[in-house]
Amino acid sequence: MGLFDDLSRFLENRLEEFLRNNPHLELEALLEQLREQEEDTLKLIADLQLQEKRSQEEILSTAQEIQRWHIRVQKAKNAGREDLATAAGEREAALLREGNQRWGQMQGLKERINQSQELLRKIQQRRQEVQAKAAVAQTARAKAQTQQHLETNGWSNQTSSYSDGFDDLEEKFSRWETQDELEQMKRNLGK
Repeated sequence: MGLFDDLSRFLENRLEEFLRNNPHLELEALLEQLREQEEDTLKLIADLQLQEKRSQEEILSTAQEIQRWHIRVQKAKNAGREDLATAAGEREAALLREGNQRWGQMQGLKERINQSQELLRKIQQRRQEVQAKAAVAQTARAKAQTQQHLETNGWSNQTSSYSDGFDDLEEKFSRWETQDELEQMKRNLGK
């Protein structure tokens, strides 16, 4: 186990180092992770909403059963059948407890849906922030590549521009040196 743990730790450290050295890849990995979380949260919300719908249907069905047994209680009492009225009353009470329990479960589902929707909103907000950072990083990387390209090309371009400038400068120095030599000769002749 120790060898696998060491290897795993080594690989994780190398991955972290690689991502630190390539921040744009780290942002892309984070974006992918956020996309997956968003997708999972959307699935969870859909599942919870389906459960909520089933729960509402079960509550409605239980309410209809309660109503049916309530009518039977009244009918049995009106007919003087206390034995049936008592049994129907017990069934109605059991259905009421069941309905209350289902209502509580549905309220729990609604709360989980609200929490999941809040989580989804936070994930989407975080994803937008990371996308903005990724765009800035991409722009900076493109700018750095352009600058590097210009500097690399600048050496070859500067050579030609310097050689053109050098020719002008060479010509100016040549004229000046010739003029200087003439002045020197005149002075020497004048002595």
